Amino acid sequence: MAVLFVEYPKCSTCRKAKKWLDEQGVEYVDRHIVEDNPSAEELAAWHAQSGLAARRFFNTSGKLYRELRIKEQLDAGMTEDEMFALLSTNGMMVKRPIVVGDDFVLVGFKEADWAARLLG
Repeated sequence: MAVLFVEYPKCSTCRKAKKWLDEQGVEYVDRHIVEDNPSAEELAAWHAQSGLAARRFFNTSGKLYRELRIKEQLDAGMTEDEMFALLSTNGMMVKRPIVVGDDFVLVGFKEADWAARLLG
């Protein structure tokens, strides 16, 4: 069964991750994170499946993260619902790539983690 691969095609990490998926023969459905931005509901569901802190879904190296002073907003006590609502407004705020399987979600590309989950 194919996983969902959520990416920004110009992102070098996404390109590297996609190449890895192709080399490993992992079937995936590609989704452009800006053209088809995840909804707040999707992000909340992915967060629940991922086991990660909600903050990990933010692209902390992105321009918008700095411009909107998101770290300060998070540190001030933003709720998870508020986080997902904010992330759903612009795909460039979301950490990528994201791989969504039936019972797991991977955020960011760490080859060892991807291999354990997708090949193991």
